[in-house]
Amino acid sequence: MKLIPYSRQCIDESDIRQVVKTLRSDWITQGPRINEFECALSKYTGAKYAVAVANGTAGLHLACLAAGIKKGDEVITSPMTFVASANCILYCGGKPVFTDIQEDTQNIDPEEIIDKITKNSKAIIPVHFAGHPCDLKRIQSIAKKHNLIVIEDAAHALGAEYRDSKIGSCKYSDMAVFSFHPVKSITTGEGGAVLTNRKDLYKRLLLLRNHGIAKDRKKIKKTGSWYYEMQHLGFNYRITDFQCALGISQLGKIDKFIDKKRKIVKLYDRNLSQISTIILPKERNYVKSSWHIYCIRLKNASVRRFVFDKLKKYHIGIQVHYIPVHLQPYYRKNLGYKKGDYPKAERYYSKAITIPLFPGLTNREVEYICSNIKRILCQ
Repeated sequence: MKLIPYSRQCIDESDIRQVVKTLRSDWITQGPRINEFECALSKYTGAKYAVAVANGTAGLHLACLAAGIKKGDEVITSPMTFVASANCILYCGGKPVFTDIQEDTQNIDPEEIIDKITKNSKAIIPVHFAGHPCDLKRIQSIAKKHNLIVIEDAAHALGAEYRDSKIGSCKYSDMAVFSFHPVKSITTGEGGAVLTNRKDLYKRLLLLRNHGIAKDRKKIKKTGSWYYEMQHLGFNYRITDFQCALGISQLGKIDKFIDKKRKIVKLYDRNLSQISTIILPKERNYVKSSWHIYCIRLKNASVRRFVFDKLKKYHIGIQVHYIPVHLQPYYRKNLGYKKGDYPKAERYYSKAITIPLFPGLTNREVEYICSNIKRILCQ
């Protein structure tokens, strides 16, 4: 049997046609498809503005720059995430300050945020782990009280819903950042976007995406159409038109993708709930998860390596999400973090295994995965 990956893109002929059409056009980058994709993202999420960028990490970096994060600033975030969620703070000279997680959602615990706030605190970056939205209303209330900016790391959560809004609407935050890597809700190959309702942030994001260069109409009229000014130290974080053509096509299918994943989750829940030695992921009643990944927890951490290796032998592409960021050598050496600092995140990591979940996963493959998990854990 061929390997069943833990996740993969879902691209069909209609997606390919849109990309080919754009490749045959006059504009393959810096053209009209970028704005079209940004408008589609705004319409889908309910946010006023969207800025498409090269990848999700670039989006996080630009969001921190637009928020004014600088040397000496502290930004509170979760250790249970990919390193980009914290690295973006370091890129700006700031200091990541981690807060432990809720044990049911693996999201940042809002009540623990309060204890981490100091006079140097500038922002909070909540991470919607596995596509399950954080408690944004509570985080927003804390941020407002302490005059902090909220940047949602929504890389896992395009298509998810929190209370009365879609993730990315920025109803409870200043900015939200998406990723369009092939394992995410939709893909542009690589790619990302920053969404916001604030015009000042939108203008800053546009400027920083393109080398910090602006074109002043009055000066162009006076000098000539070639004239431009580098007003800030920006970056080349642009995305291409053919990537955005794929994104537009994919975005039209996102609800279908998420509905399919929710059906797979129900199959997993039904088949795996009988196993007493594991804990299944849950969804709180005020959210709709995008189910980016499906992570089971073993009650006995000591058997995790055995189970992981056995499932690999059955050609099941499992993974572990994530090694807590504070345990990474760079963070230990340069920021002084150590094992034991965030016990709930560390405990989760020691027991977690991500099993396959993506729209193209078949019922037969789900049954195969479940039967082998049962074979290993119930023998």
